[in-house]
Amino acid sequence: MSSSLFDVRKQLAFYGSYHSHPVNVFIHIFGVPALLWSALVLATRIPSPSFLPEVRYTFNEYLVFDMNTPAVGTTLYFVYYFILEPIAALLYAPQMVVSLLTATAYASRPDGIRDAIIVQVVSWIAQFLGHGLAEGRAPALLDNILGALVLAPFFVHLELLFMLGYRPDLHKQLQNDVGIEIAKIRKEQGEKRRLADKKSS
Repeated sequence: MSSSLFDVRKQLAFYGSYHSHPVNVFIHIFGVPALLWSALVLATRIPSPSFLPEVRYTFNEYLVFDMNTPAVGTTLYFVYYFILEPIAALLYAPQMVVSLLTATAYASRPDGIRDAIIVQVVSWIAQFLGHGLAEGRAPALLDNILGALVLAPFFVHLELLFMLGYRPDLHKQLQNDVGIEIAKIRKEQGEKRRLADKKSS
């Protein structure tokens, strides 16, 4: 496994190069958490691995923690985020727990799965519009689907933290890294256009 998978600057520079336009960032701030939450709702329908222990904790009549597929996925996401940026991951943990608990609770509603599918469709449409109209390029998932789907929630979380003044040194480094990535992409796109023009002429 490449060490770059655990390099926060490289991973966020990759993702950030696809999300530099303010309109697209704004869409993602709302759309990505909605996608993650609705994905957790849908994941409740995936049978839990047989090796998982049976763990159940009832907070109240609405919120119940089960060691199920969404819980495993949330845990894996958190571990990865913690490796990338520990403090930011710990700050994100409460939101992850609330998303997990509310998604699990909502999945038990008669119309829960249907509503989650609607949220997925609407959110994905918004994401693609944000990329197509604001960024002028395809989403990151078309180049690295795993990285895009895993990094998206943490990227949005860090964007909000940066707005609040979290680690300005890291923020500046990432802005520089993203600028370099975008410059490379534009250069590659320009070369492709020139080659296409030569072939057509």
